[in-house]
Amino acid sequence: MRGLAILLGYTLLGNAIHTLLSVPISGNVIGMVLLVISLFAGWIKLAWIEETAQFFLKHMMIFFAPVIVGTMMFFGVIGDQWLVVLVTLIVATIIVLLVTAGVAARQSGKVKERTYE
Repeated sequence: MRGLAILLGYTLLGNAIHTLLSVPISGNVIGMVLLVISLFAGWIKLAWIEETAQFFLKHMMIFFAPVIVGTMMFFGVIGDQWLVVLVTLIVATIIVLLVTAGVAARQSGKVKERTYE
Protein backbone atom coordinates (compact mmCIF):
# COMPACT_ATOMS: atom_id res chain seq x y z
CA MET A 1 0.00 0.00 0.00
CA ARG A 2 2.92 2.34 0.73
CA GLY A 3 4.27 1.85 -2.81
CA LEU A 4 0.95 2.82 -4.35
CA ALA A 5 0.76 5.93 -2.17
CA ILE A 6 4.30 6.96 -3.15
CA LEU A 7 3.69 6.44 -6.87
CA LEU A 8 0.36 8.28 -6.77
CA GLY A 9 1.93 11.05 -4.70
CA TYR A 10 4.64 11.65 -7.29
CA THR A 11 2.07 11.55 -10.09
CA LEU A 12 -0.08 14.13 -8.30
CA LEU A 13 2.98 16.27 -7.51
CA GLY A 14 4.03 16.22 -11.17
CA ASN A 15 0.52 17.13 -12.31
CA ALA A 16 0.36 19.95 -9.74
CA ILE A 17 3.69 21.36 -10.95
CA HIS A 18 2.49 21.12 -14.56
CA THR A 19 -0.76 22.93 -13.75
CA LEU A 20 0.62 25.59 -11.43
CA LEU A 21 3.71 26.50 -13.45
CA SER A 22 2.22 25.88 -16.92
CA VAL A 23 5.26 23.79 -17.82
CA PRO A 24 5.07 22.39 -21.39
CA ILE A 25 5.95 18.90 -20.13
CA SER A 26 3.34 16.33 -19.08
CA GLY A 27 2.69 16.15 -15.36
CA ASN A 28 3.22 12.39 -15.47
CA VAL A 29 6.70 12.88 -16.91
CA ILE A 30 7.53 15.52 -14.30
CA GLY A 31 6.39 13.14 -11.55
CA MET A 32 8.48 10.32 -12.97
CA VAL A 33 11.58 12.52 -13.16
CA LEU A 34 11.05 13.59 -9.55
CA LEU A 35 10.65 9.93 -8.55
CA VAL A 36 13.90 8.97 -10.28
CA ILE A 37 15.71 11.87 -8.60
CA SER A 38 14.32 10.74 -5.24
CA LEU A 39 15.47 7.18 -5.87
CA PHE A 40 18.99 8.27 -6.80
CA ALA A 41 19.17 10.65 -3.86
CA GLY A 42 18.12 7.87 -1.49
CA TRP A 43 14.99 9.65 -0.27
CA ILE A 44 12.87 6.75 -1.54
CA LYS A 45 13.96 3.11 -1.28
CA LEU A 46 13.38 0.93 -4.34
CA ALA A 47 11.99 -1.81 -2.09
CA TRP A 48 9.15 0.53 -1.06
CA ILE A 49 7.76 0.83 -4.60
CA GLU A 50 9.06 -2.29 -6.35
CA GLU A 51 6.08 -4.57 -5.71
CA THR A 52 3.55 -1.96 -6.85
CA ALA A 53 5.63 -1.04 -9.88
CA GLN A 54 5.90 -4.71 -10.88
CA PHE A 55 2.12 -5.04 -10.61
CA PHE A 56 1.63 -2.04 -12.91
CA LEU A 57 4.17 -3.38 -15.40
CA LYS A 58 2.51 -6.79 -15.38
CA HIS A 59 -0.88 -5.26 -16.23
CA MET A 60 0.36 -2.47 -18.50
CA MET A 61 -1.88 -3.44 -21.43
CA ILE A 62 -4.95 -2.47 -19.42
CA PHE A 63 -3.63 1.09 -19.21
CA PHE A 64 -3.06 1.28 -22.98
CA ALA A 65 -6.58 0.14 -23.90
CA PRO A 66 -8.07 3.69 -23.80
CA VAL A 67 -5.27 4.98 -26.03
CA ILE A 68 -5.87 2.17 -28.53
CA VAL A 69 -9.62 2.83 -28.58
CA GLY A 70 -8.98 6.56 -28.94
CA THR A 71 -6.70 5.91 -31.90
CA MET A 72 -9.47 3.94 -33.59
CA MET A 73 -11.60 7.09 -33.53
CA PHE A 74 -9.08 8.76 -35.86
CA PHE A 75 -8.74 6.02 -38.49
CA GLY A 76 -10.23 8.38 -41.09
CA VAL A 77 -7.65 11.08 -40.43
CA ILE A 78 -4.83 8.53 -40.29
CA GLY A 79 -6.06 7.03 -43.56
CA ASP A 80 -6.06 10.42 -45.24
CA GLN A 81 -2.55 11.21 -43.99
CA TRP A 82 -1.06 7.70 -44.18
CA LEU A 83 2.07 8.77 -46.08
CA VAL A 84 2.95 11.51 -43.58
CA VAL A 85 2.33 9.12 -40.67
CA LEU A 86 4.46 6.39 -42.28
CA VAL A 87 7.38 8.72 -43.05
CA THR A 88 7.23 10.20 -39.54
CA LEU A 89 7.25 6.74 -37.95
CA ILE A 90 10.21 5.61 -40.03
CA VAL A 91 12.26 8.77 -39.42
CA ALA A 92 11.46 8.79 -35.69
CA THR A 93 12.40 5.11 -35.40
CA ILE A 94 15.73 5.69 -37.14
CA ILE A 95 16.50 8.66 -34.88
CA VAL A 96 15.68 6.64 -31.75
CA LEU A 97 17.86 3.74 -32.95
CA LEU A 98 20.81 6.04 -33.72
CA VAL A 99 20.59 7.88 -30.40
CA THR A 100 20.24 4.62 -28.48
CA ALA A 101 23.22 3.12 -30.31
CA GLY A 102 25.30 6.23 -29.63
CA VAL A 103 24.47 6.25 -25.93
CA ALA A 104 25.12 2.51 -25.63
CA ALA A 105 28.46 2.84 -27.43
CA ARG A 106 29.51 5.74 -25.24
CA GLN A 107 28.45 3.92 -22.06
CA SER A 108 30.33 0.78 -23.06
CA GLY A 109 33.51 2.79 -23.67
CA LYS A 110 33.79 1.96 -27.36
CA VAL A 111 33.49 5.61 -28.36
CA LYS A 112 35.75 8.25 -26.89
CA GLU A 113 34.22 11.57 -26.02
CA ARG A 114 35.36 14.44 -28.19
CA THR A 115 37.28 17.20 -26.51
CA TYR A 116 37.04 20.60 -28.07
CA GLU A 117 40.18 22.61 -27.63
